[in-house]
Amino acid sequence: MGDIKQIRVNNNLVGIVGLQGIMEDMAKDFSERSDDEIGQEILSRAANQNYIPRRAEDAYSLALVREFRIFLGQEVEDAPPDRLQIIVLGPGCARCTQLERDVRDALAELQLPGELIHVDDLRVIAHYGVMGTPALIINGKVVSVGTTPPRQQIKEWLREADVSLAIANSAS
Repeated sequence: MGDIKQIRVNNNLVGIVGLQGIMEDMAKDFSERSDDEIGQEILSRAANQNYIPRRAEDAYSLALVREFRIFLGQEVEDAPPDRLQIIVLGPGCARCTQLERDVRDALAELQLPGELIHVDDLRVIAHYGVMGTPALIINGKVVSVGTTPPRQQIKEWLREADVSLAIANSAS
């Protein structure tokens, strides 16, 4: 069994086995190809090790192409979130783990639904452009770098992001 990488398919996180190796193998020959060509190839390769429902192939293809473009360092457009999306960036040190725990506790105290992801892959962390860890990103906005902020501050950021999200979703 190979590495497992989580990707977002139809706003759900799905684990894909062997994706890192697939992208490394495809990087040279597919970097200049169309999204359709990349999608067909990466979907075919991923299906060798993963179950991909036939009715969801288009959604998987879009998600896999997006991940491939990120892997290549190409610009991709972030879709607006429909719920709080919180990312803790850090290699797994004590401060990073503490930040993740504080965010989880703050979400529980506020009774806010949200998705919390801890990214510890240094290449992925570099994609975010932060110059220190731990870092905290809420709905795509970097709110803290290089420190573990007090839980009260985290709760304030989460409340603000939740209100902004509700306003953005009601305007759509």
